[in-house]
Amino acid sequence: MIAEEKGSDVNLATHLVADGFRGDYDTAVVFSNDSDLAEPIRIVCSELQKPIILINPHMTTAWDLRNIPGVNYRSVRLGALQAAQFPPQLQDANGPITKPSTW
Repeated sequence: MIAEEKGSDVNLATHLVADGFRGDYDTAVVFSNDSDLAEPIRIVCSELQKPIILINPHMTTAWDLRNIPGVNYRSVRLGALQAAQFPPQLQDANGPITKPSTW
């Protein structure tokens, strides 16, 4: 069985906007290239006047996420992503934890 993410973009968008309205952050950092987040990001930047740092894990930025006023765009180097990965197998008190081969 392959795990699927369900509603993660909606959850992120909801918390991004709600936390912004509550004043829970000064600057939001979003690690994504999901164009579904364009409108919530625009709302936070334009309506709440809060800056967002958008860290893109891909080589190019999704069209809808480009040039949103108030967004500071950054990319992640492939080497940095590779260095941040857990090893293929870990061990805890319950036994081995193995990373799926498709990752």
